[in-house]
Amino acid sequence: MSKIKFITGFLTLFLLGTLNAQEQSQEQNSETGVYIKGNALLIPIGVINVALEHQLSKKITVQGDVLISPWKSFSGHELQYYSVSVEGRYYFNEAFKHWYVGANIAGSRFIAQKWNYWNDDVVIDEQTGISYINSNLYQKGYSLIFGITGGYQFRLADKWNMDIYAGIGSSQDFYKGYDRTTGQRYDSPKGYNKSGEILPYRGGVMISYKLK
Repeated sequence: MSKIKFITGFLTLFLLGTLNAQEQSQEQNSETGVYIKGNALLIPIGVINVALEHQLSKKITVQGDVLISPWKSFSGHELQYYSVSVEGRYYFNEAFKHWYVGANIAGSRFIAQKWNYWNDDVVIDEQTGISYINSNLYQKGYSLIFGITGGYQFRLADKWNMDIYAGIGSSQDFYKGYDRTTGQRYDSPKGYNKSGEILPYRGGVMISYKLK
């Protein structure tokens, strides 16, 4: 709980600072930059992650990104995942250069099999007495995630940058569980299950191109 409170407080303060910086930059009419980006680490496995990062002031930017994983089956596991996120970033040097920290909010929709179901253990529903094999089960639902990001961005060539980053945060998940062999729910026909956990949920190597 203390970790969630810390992340929530950091996120609130950072976003308030970002909005204040945006107002100041508009008043000063300072020069801004915009980069379009793609995650090079995810392309080889057929996952699309693109972003747009916009400068608000000398050291602060805001980034929006989209992630699409269309796999109905990947190595035998469901991996359909669609998310959008907004992130405020503070650069210690100047925007788009070197080390930075950020605060991130993301929402997602998924049809996926959680990693702890990647085995053939037998589980029994306490209410119905029906037994299931873990590897046949998957989850369908949505998540609200908020967390912090750290990274390093540097120049590759004229108008080209590389952005290396990773993030950790609190994921609040709402889902229903299904048995793929029957198509029926394994968690009894009721509403959404809820779970919350702290986990690394974003990261990669973004190749960036300056639009202006």
